[in-house]
Amino acid sequence: MEKIVLIITICLIIMTSPMLSKFLKTPVVVVEILLGLIFGYLGFIYDDETLKLVAKFGFIYLMFLAGLEINFRLVKVIKTTLALNVVIYFVLLYGLAGVICWLFDLGLTYFVALPIFSLGMIMMLIKEYGKEQQWLNLALSIGVVGEIISILALTLFSGYTEYGFGKDFFFSIITIITVVISTILLLRFSYMLFWWFPELKKYLIPEKKDDKHDQDIRFSITSLLILVSIMLILKIDVVLGAFTAGLFFKMFFHKREDLLHKIESFGFGFFAPIFFIYTGSTVDLNMVDMDILKHALFIMLAIITIRFISSNLVFLNYLKFRQTTLFALSDSMPLTFMVAIAMISYNYELITQAEYFSFIIASMLDGLILMVVIRKLYRRFFPENLQQKE
Repeated sequence: MEKIVLIITICLIIMTSPMLSKFLKTPVVVVEILLGLIFGYLGFIYDDETLKLVAKFGFIYLMFLAGLEINFRLVKVIKTTLALNVVIYFVLLYGLAGVICWLFDLGLTYFVALPIFSLGMIMMLIKEYGKEQQWLNLALSIGVVGEIISILALTLFSGYTEYGFGKDFFFSIITIITVVISTILLLRFSYMLFWWFPELKKYLIPEKKDDKHDQDIRFSITSLLILVSIMLILKIDVVLGAFTAGLFFKMFFHKREDLLHKIESFGFGFFAPIFFIYTGSTVDLNMVDMDILKHALFIMLAIITIRFISSNLVFLNYLKFRQTTLFALSDSMPLTFMVAIAMISYNYELITQAEYFSFIIASMLDGLILMVVIRKLYRRFFPENLQQKE
């Protein structure tokens, strides 16, 4: 009976969130997280292995969608004109994080967590504001680089906490470097293969009129799950496999708008909401006190501050002030990886339970507040874009 109540609760939240979002004039992801938190507190959503698994798949699917959204034209622009800026941006992020850790006597967890990136919330911004926003396109492209750096940082951090500086730690480093190189080579090989045999594309994914058995969805989901499974076998964060699968489809099937639309609708309409609802439900409000909230606010402000300073120093000439502000805020929501780092640190007793809750609450408040702030600023900065949509 409890599982039936859980399923009904999740389904009702998924169904009513868009309507509440319109009524409250709040981004739908904010509504989903809040409803997850409320119904989790009331006991309708509880710790269930099946829900965990589906929520994890929702996150994986979100990263798959992130690969699909890459703007290759902008990547070329960054490669040719902004490559040095990107390097300086990340050096500044980690440098400022180091300064904050030194000033406030914080541990390694904070140094890894404060500059970390996660594409999940950026994907929700793209869903709301579209793919043509310059600040959001740059945020996505920078986010991709940041996500890769974050995966490396997360892998090194988890390897260090588990093995110390032993041979197993260095083996994990060699493994992830090998996987990154293999991924690049795989994409290059696929490019050459489809160039020599262009009919292979139609064999794998037939034209819409010839696809009577939904072969496009079968091939896309199978590719996603195989790559994710490989990452699990190698004990590497599954984000890399999911993102690679999305990148593969963007590179070679970008002209199939019907396929991309089908994949996006499936993810944004069902799996991604479950992930955000579950994230909201993980916070135990009974254990939260004022000290935890203050520390959570400190973490959130630190995340935003280092990005705002770095963005204005590096990208102000390229984006100008209004777009740079939106860019800095959009890159300041590392929800999923923040939770992962906090969990690893708490499991290995690098942080206290109070600090763990602070990180979880900071990651949630960060996403909730900034999604609303970005919407308000966007309406103020670019009212003409809203008029065009209407």
